[in-house]
Amino acid sequence: MEFSAAEWLRVFAPETPVLEQIARGSALYLLILIITRIMPRRTGGELGMMDLIFVILIAEAASHSLGDYSSVADGVVMIGTLVACNYAINLLTYWSPFVERLVSSPPLQVVRNGKLLRQNLRRELITVEEFMSHLREEGIGDIKQVKSAHIEGDGKISFVCNKKQ
Repeated sequence: MEFSAAEWLRVFAPETPVLEQIARGSALYLLILIITRIMPRRTGGELGMMDLIFVILIAEAASHSLGDYSSVADGVVMIGTLVACNYAINLLTYWSPFVERLVSSPPLQVVRNGKLLRQNLRRELITVEEFMSHLREEGIGDIKQVKSAHIEGDGKISFVCNKKQ
């Protein structure tokens, strides 16, 4: 099977206007960024089965919105747009505390002086049993040993234990 020059040109020539592709990619990137910012933090730090299914469905929906491309150039432009959006957001969050606050969730305290702050766990949709399993994974047997615990912006839970006397 041989390709003529016209067939090779069709494979590599863009089919969709480049500005349209950049607009689609940028809009979808920002939309998905907003959705993930609104979602509870636990989905960023650890993906449960339902969370994983949700991410896959978002990716599938986004891929159809980005377009079905048969041209290599269209795919390259879209990948470049998504990479550029990601780099721009990372750059903006580095230089601008305001953008950092918009994009990243601040830490949320869930234990204070050995006492569980249930309303903050509820806000992040983490059950007490799930939180206690995190304690055990860190080798902490009793919540009274914890001076403070925070759910970080990436969904991980950090613990500060009381000093041993």
